[in-house]
Amino acid sequence: MPRPGESVPQFGQPAAGRAYPDRPAAFAIVERDGKIAVARVTFETGGGRLDLPGGGLDPGETAAQAAVRECGEEVGLKVAIEAEIACADHYFTNEDDSRVNTRGVFFAAHVEAEAPALKIEADHALEWVAPQDALLALDRESHAWAVAAWLRLRRPA
Repeated sequence: MPRPGESVPQFGQPAAGRAYPDRPAAFAIVERDGKIAVARVTFETGGGRLDLPGGGLDPGETAAQAAVRECGEEVGLKVAIEAEIACADHYFTNEDDSRVNTRGVFFAAHVEAEAPALKIEADHALEWVAPQDALLALDRESHAWAVAAWLRLRRPA
């Protein structure tokens, strides 16, 4: 979470006249063998997008708990959180035209195990991509920004 006095960047553009209620969310940057996990989301109407695994917090859940749960549900990975990387907000429109302002917390994580039994979201598929490729391929600007922040934290001193 941001420290007192720190601002959180806002991504996306709200559509005029539409409400974007705040939605706390958590996402994970999961690395394995030099690549990061992404979720290929396929739309019922065709097309899709590439996201970091993650999503909204359930009642009573911490951001870290949500990131771990979402990695299982979306891409079938059991992960362990290493550190909080960044926070970013993003005006977002879902495929059903519902709209939220995701109040995202981004975590670095590592794979503890592949866990296909945890996966319940049939429209999400796991892909592994080079972080530099993810910067261009991720649909949401906030996700690409978080990957860039993660890469900067990992660079040699």
